[in-house]
Amino acid sequence: MTPSQTGRVIDDLCNDYVERACELSPTMATFLGVGGHESELPDLSPAGYAAREDLARTTYAAVRDATPEDERERVAQAAFLERTGLEIEIAEAGLARCQLNVIDSPLHELRMAFDLMSTDDEVAWAHIDARLAGMPGALEGWRTTLREESTVGHVVARRQYLEVAEQVRNWTGQAGEAGDFFTALAARGPASLQAALSEHAHAASQAVALTGRFLETELAPLGREKEAVGREHYALASRQFLGARVDLDETYAWGWQELERLWVDMATTAEAILPGAGVAEAVAHLDADPARTIADKEAFRRWMQELADRTIAELADTHFDIPEPIRRIECMLAPTNDGGIYYTGPSEDLSRPGRMWWSVPDGVTALSPWREVTTVFHEGVPGHHLQVAQTVLRTDLLNRWQRLMCWVSGHGEGWALYAERLMQDLGYLADPADRLGMLDGQSFRAARVIVDIGMHLELTIPIDNPFGFHPGATWTPALGREFMGQHCQMDPAFLDFEVKRYLGWPGQAPSYKVGERIWLEARDEARARAGASFDLKAFHRAALDLGSLGLDPLKTALRAL
Repeated sequence: MTPSQTGRVIDDLCNDYVERACELSPTMATFLGVGGHESELPDLSPAGYAAREDLARTTYAAVRDATPEDERERVAQAAFLERTGLEIEIAEAGLARCQLNVIDSPLHELRMAFDLMSTDDEVAWAHIDARLAGMPGALEGWRTTLREESTVGHVVARRQYLEVAEQVRNWTGQAGEAGDFFTALAARGPASLQAALSEHAHAASQAVALTGRFLETELAPLGREKEAVGREHYALASRQFLGARVDLDETYAWGWQELERLWVDMATTAEAILPGAGVAEAVAHLDADPARTIADKEAFRRWMQELADRTIAELADTHFDIPEPIRRIECMLAPTNDGGIYYTGPSEDLSRPGRMWWSVPDGVTALSPWREVTTVFHEGVPGHHLQVAQTVLRTDLLNRWQRLMCWVSGHGEGWALYAERLMQDLGYLADPADRLGMLDGQSFRAARVIVDIGMHLELTIPIDNPFGFHPGATWTPALGREFMGQHCQMDPAFLDFEVKRYLGWPGQAPSYKVGERIWLEARDEARARAGASFDLKAFHRAALDLGSLGLDPLKTALRAL
């Protein structure tokens, strides 16, 4: 039986959608771990975008008109319609083709796809060579799309064009410490392909550099001076990342309450670390302790790997059902210096494992494990790796679109943040330093709710805010950066990157904490329904077996269990 021949109409439509979407977006196929497109790149010209948008519209209509056979297929239908409907709505609003920010764009996708490609043999390197050779054409198509969109006013904020242009200088060896990504990649290839790899890597690097100059010189002057996107745009973006409609003003107010709660808890925890000390003093004390610092990046990667492996071994078959095939995760140092921390899922056949990536900014050498214990839980198990990798395995419960393509930030990031808090409840943060790291991360995410909504909606800072922070002022990017610095005990380079990210990716940053809030509400509702018979392990299994879906459809599906 092929993936598109299940005999169930909605499943068949979703499975066919994956096949056709991977044909139109070969780099997406690489991220999903779907084979057969390793030498190809997407058509980023206006015609390529039109083909992908047409596929979404026609499949949406077919799935909408189909009748689900059972509850499982009804959940799949609801998930597909919610996700694809929003995709269509965003395209029709003129926001899809011009999309670009410091962490997410077609340019970032093209570069990152090489990180996930096999380098095992000459055939694999031939695929890399073919993609390097295709980079100039793909980027020419993208520049055409961006130029065409700009003529009708579809642009992003000026800062995003300039910041991505600076990232390009780092990727291509014009600035920074990392050197030219493409020539370094080619140099690792076999001798038999070196001539071609070198030639095509040089051409790819030149094409990326050209695109950076295009962003800086042609598009930046056309970009919006004002970085706030306003309420209408933000409401749509919030739905995109949450899969739920939330009251933005209530959520903004809740963010202040949640941050205050966490700040009180951090103060208590700081006292346990160093009696009489405040949070800043406790952090300085931990950072000055050589036993709590790792100066070497590779040593830090090994520390992450050891903690991730140990956590999987201890949680499997006790607190979580962790299938044997996914009890492996790889911790990696990213080949770039952009400052992001992220997870990539396994390939469909699991030959490529799930991976946790650290992109360490230039100048950051001393790394503090006490800050990042909770991050390993977030990106690994019971966070993203458990959620994403086990979904890939559920061929008996989920169609191929659900297993591979569906991703909702509020669902996924909300689960990962929920997992951090759960690990505290399970006793894995008994060391007050590790607990302070978790609380700082939670505080960081709560502050993002306030700053992201506040900056983009240009809200007023409450007169009576608990921190006495610029009462009555209107949020600006400068105030956002100042606020994040006051409420997050993180390296300034990370916070600089984070605020740039919020300004270019409205609605994404709050999806973590708001998603966690909705996950906690869903668990409390399930506990209330079940009463004394509530089983937390069974709840986690049932919830994760639904796959990724919007948070409104999630709550509906959980009530039906």
